[in-house]
Amino acid sequence: MEGWQRAFVLHGRPYSETSLMLDLFTEGQGRVRILAKGARGRRSNLKGCLQPFTPLLVRWSGRGEVKTLRNAEPVSLALPLSGLMLYSGLYVNELVSRVLEQEANYSALFFDYLNCLQNLAGATGSPEYALRQFELSLLYHLGYGVDFLHCAGSGEEVSDTMTYRYREEKGFIASLVIDNSSFTGRDLKALASREFDVVTLRAAKRFTRMALKPYLGGKPLKSRELFRQFQVKKPVSSSDNSAG
Repeated sequence: MEGWQRAFVLHGRPYSETSLMLDLFTEGQGRVRILAKGARGRRSNLKGCLQPFTPLLVRWSGRGEVKTLRNAEPVSLALPLSGLMLYSGLYVNELVSRVLEQEANYSALFFDYLNCLQNLAGATGSPEYALRQFELSLLYHLGYGVDFLHCAGSGEEVSDTMTYRYREEKGFIASLVIDNSSFTGRDLKALASREFDVVTLRAAKRFTRMALKPYLGGKPLKSRELFRQFQVKKPVSSSDNSAG
């Protein structure tokens, strides 16, 4: 690959004695798997920068599934994520790793991802709003299309007080049944505008979990398990029950 690209490390693992195998989220080519030869060696100047949440400029070469890292430079210090925000960032990284195809252009999503990390780094309360915004953006860029403003059965505009049940691949259908797949018209209008209050934010979380499930398959998210362990060690309020 010629030239530099902006990138973030999504995940890294040791490879051989001194190298790293990295999953990167890049501006121009989406998710790319890269071998960083010697990155764990004593004299490597890459040790500190090939970490999640550090903005990078990278170059690589190779035509196979696994590329070879040629250069990497940090653009700035790592975004300061800790505690609840760190686990939320790990969740976002795992989502991107799991659902994006390799080497597909997601340049607009890359900036939504960057914005999400910046919002998490600057958040003083709950990460929920930043997470829901990113999840909805991710679904949009995956080509997931759903009409939040019209009943899939009648075509009529949704009513604030009416209840609608979500049907996969169909949309929202008016229903008197109220369960975990039910949303009010007010919830749906909030999803359409991506503007939430406390109540509609909870509804948005229910929806994004349902909508992302087919992309994730049956394999559980490791970040959710890590977050549950974090809660056991350091209980948080119910309003902060995040990490997806």
